[in-house]
Amino acid sequence: MSHEEYLKTVELLNNYSIAYYVHDNPLVSDYEYDKLYRTLQAYEENNPTLISPASPTQRVGDKPLDEFLKANHFERMWSLEDIFNEDELQTWFERITKHYPTASFYCEPKFDGASLNLIYENGVLIKAITRGDGTIGEDVTQNAKTIKSIPLTIDYKELIEIRGEVVISKADFEVINNQRTKNGEQLFSNPRNMSAGSLRQLDSKITASRKLKFYPWGVGKNSLNISSIKEVMEFVYNLGFLKPPYSKHCKNQKEIVEIYTEILKNRDSIEMLLDGMVIKVDEIHIQNELGYTVKNPKFASAFKFPVVERTTKLVGVDYQVGRTGVITPVARLESIEIDGAIIQNATLHNFDEIARKGIKIGDKVVIIRSGDVIPKIIKSIQELRDGSEIDVIKPTKCPTCGSELLDEGALLKCQNLECHDRVLNSIIHFVSKKCLNIDGLGEKIVEVLFKKGIIKNILDIYSLKAEDMLGLEGFKDKKIANILSSIENSKGIECWKFIHSLGIEHIGEVASKKLCQYFGLEFYKQSKENYLTIDGFGEEMANSLVEFSTVNYGFIEKLIEVIQPTSNVKAVSDALSGKTFVITGTLSKSRDEFKELIESLGGVVNSSVSKKTDYLLYGENAGSKYDKAISLGVKCVDEAGFEDLLNRS
Repeated sequence: MSHEEYLKTVELLNNYSIAYYVHDNPLVSDYEYDKLYRTLQAYEENNPTLISPASPTQRVGDKPLDEFLKANHFERMWSLEDIFNEDELQTWFERITKHYPTASFYCEPKFDGASLNLIYENGVLIKAITRGDGTIGEDVTQNAKTIKSIPLTIDYKELIEIRGEVVISKADFEVINNQRTKNGEQLFSNPRNMSAGSLRQLDSKITASRKLKFYPWGVGKNSLNISSIKEVMEFVYNLGFLKPPYSKHCKNQKEIVEIYTEILKNRDSIEMLLDGMVIKVDEIHIQNELGYTVKNPKFASAFKFPVVERTTKLVGVDYQVGRTGVITPVARLESIEIDGAIIQNATLHNFDEIARKGIKIGDKVVIIRSGDVIPKIIKSIQELRDGSEIDVIKPTKCPTCGSELLDEGALLKCQNLECHDRVLNSIIHFVSKKCLNIDGLGEKIVEVLFKKGIIKNILDIYSLKAEDMLGLEGFKDKKIANILSSIENSKGIECWKFIHSLGIEHIGEVASKKLCQYFGLEFYKQSKENYLTIDGFGEEMANSLVEFSTVNYGFIEKLIEVIQPTSNVKAVSDALSGKTFVITGTLSKSRDEFKELIESLGGVVNSSVSKKTDYLLYGENAGSKYDKAISLGVKCVDEAGFEDLLNRS
């Protein structure tokens, strides 16, 4: 076989694979495919330096990895806003069509799997990254290559990110779980967990054995000159990717409801698990105009399927102590399967909720679960009581440390700052991805170090030494070195992430960013009145900050001294501070970059123009926002004008 013949064989085998795995239309028998495949293998064994990256042999897993490396998405992977009924759909629909009456919509099934970002360059798959926190995920390229419906090469040479969902069929899920039962192995709770777990196998041969499939649902960074999502997706499908059933271009709300109803009706006949339908504005220029909230794109939503109700027995109530000391009652249930997941626990929220619903231990209860929503009890069936049921009694002492609990009515709180569970959960939160992101210090490892007394609080993390971990089960030299390196790398973290990591009640990511913007590393030294000057801060948030800062003042100072967070509060611009901006049109940099710059200089960025808008920053194809700004007398500046503003400070 010549090299030219070898390359033709690679192309032929890949075409056979696409026909089989993507189009469900085999062109040759398994025998003929295997015979050609072995010919290919023989050539590659004799010519290892000439192996094509497109060769189907490259799907076979290499030697097991020691760990997964982190990798950045070129463009952020966002989460979708959920809507649950037609009233919520109408609100979402009208929010868009009020300003864009000609907008149309692209709808497709929402697969319940694990999100994956595929990066192609020069027509070759160069990287596959899990969603992670939306900005940084794990590099699982070796595993992704074992999924037959992911092309190793595509007929498009520019850099492109193709996003989609890795899923497993309901039938294959059952087969694998049945085999695990026979082997005495722990079962997967649902197909989504199996898909996510399979992607994160260090041995890619295990991934290859799981019969995973990849369904694309969008693109990230790209150079496509295409004006609609429908056309973008047709382009992607033509590259050799699976096309989902029931995708449809819709002109109005009525058509959206019709395709949703059709997918819901046929849900059980679709081989993959679905949990809803995704709706996106089809016109890309309108998507760009609408932009994003802190968490979600404004131009897309997930229309979730109705919740599934089941009846089971409440066999007991456990009490969990959170990092802020709040005691949460959790129901222990007789195991029940809901939509592919085995449910054994459900939230009871708080004690007022238990009293309101009249729930007793021993009751038959109705529980619901919808998508990723934690199962919850909606009512007890009191007609089925036999007299053996017992009341749920409010505890008076902390179930962990035995301290007297503060009773605030609906909430019970443990006030002991040294309570085992409070401290443990505060450490787990502190090192998590959305906070300090100390890689290697996962929940289970933190629990081991905490129970062994190696770390007793957050500050102890920064005193860890290699000898502290030597001899612990599963702690090898490389793992220890990686943990220590990650701890060191967490120093100098952004101010807002440091604030968020402290786990202050009522203070999330957005509030942490505002605190950092207003006060920097002096955030814990402020009065209640100062906190209330921040837009969006109310009494509850201010009181929480004052209480936390008073109790933990010295501890916060020590943490800042050790971690040395970076603060941008000094960068506030006189010209931008307190000013409200709206960004529209095509600019030289992404809107997110301009937004970050404006916010770092004390400004605020909103998504819609109003009389309260100070400046509209506009680029090419500015559209309706520009027209509205002109009609309201809002000052409009292009990039040159924006530069002038910056130079005034």
